[in-house]
Amino acid sequence: MNFKTSRKEALEVLENYVEKDINNYNSKRNFDFGPSNRENVSCLSPYITHRLITEYEVTKKVLSKHPHQKVEKYIQEIFWRVYWKGWLELRPQVWTDFIEDLKGLKEDDDYKKAINGETKIECFNDWVNELKQNNYLHNHTRMWFASIWIFTLNLPWQKGAEFFMKHLYDGDAASNTLSWRWVAGLQTKGKHYVAQSWNISKFTNNKYKNVNLNENALPVIDKREYKLHPLNFITEDNSNENLLVFENELNLENKNLKNYKNIYLVLLSNEARKLKLDPKVLEYKLKIISDQKKRFKDLLIIDDIKFQTLTDKIKSLDVIHPCIGENFSYLNIMRKKKNLDLNFVLREEDKFSWQFSNKGFFNFKNNIPKILTSFNLQ
Repeated sequence: MNFKTSRKEALEVLENYVEKDINNYNSKRNFDFGPSNRENVSCLSPYITHRLITEYEVTKKVLSKHPHQKVEKYIQEIFWRVYWKGWLELRPQVWTDFIEDLKGLKEDDDYKKAINGETKIECFNDWVNELKQNNYLHNHTRMWFASIWIFTLNLPWQKGAEFFMKHLYDGDAASNTLSWRWVAGLQTKGKHYVAQSWNISKFTNNKYKNVNLNENALPVIDKREYKLHPLNFITEDNSNENLLVFENELNLENKNLKNYKNIYLVLLSNEARKLKLDPKVLEYKLKIISDQKKRFKDLLIIDDIKFQTLTDKIKSLDVIHPCIGENFSYLNIMRKKKNLDLNFVLREEDKFSWQFSNKGFFNFKNNIPKILTSFNLQ
């Protein structure tokens, strides 16, 4: 698989998918035909994760070419990403607990066999190697993988989520963490996803048959409850003369950048990360932000070491909100350490959409038409 590293190329992938392949989405989206045949899915997730293109741009492009009824399922799948982000923003302690949980989990022999693709389950081993090689897995396969990891291999879901974040080009704190929680049965208490051999066989075109799985597993139990946390953001740009951007919020197309004296684009090294990334993932991120540098000449690319030096002198910054996750956690640490005054700038589309993440996705789904209308996406 060959993922692009520029906004121009990402828009071309989107255009080609909307014009040619989206017609097969409803009937074929659940099939994993292997990494050499991905025409049944859009493969836009690495670009959306870094917001080279946004969920809202994708939606508008799709609806400019197809009637809503025809592509409704695809639009809903795109908005799952928005929903997950909003859900985690409203419950940031879930991310904090996930990171804290990892500190107490051991990496025993069973774990090492799993991440090296040395289990007794052929399909799982193949997917481990595919993930490491291509830094991507089909969404349905991610569900099977997580279910096998949790219920058949009896490994902690947190270590599986960490493994995905390490290797995925489209690794997103909200989508990844909450999807693993959903499979485990923690998002909707007691409702878990258990992979079935027949399902794997059917949707891999019989590539894998008679997979020996624990198909009667009970959901994971976690008695922690999470209260809603209010969203308090200042959404005015240009409160400061310096703007901070992280690699997962790269869409600057509709931002007023003229009044900023300096625009800093930050890519954290592994030394500054709670979840260490595969070198290929860091290299991919660097290529993406290097393209942004070509498009926006005034961008200054810095790492965490240069950021620390910068904030010895500059204490007030506007920040395009990087969402709950690695970058936001790092900023919180630095804000306290350096006594920084940060003005978080939130996209209006996100601010509006996230209010509907207070409940389950069914409630959010019912409000998608409001989002489409409010931002002229159809």
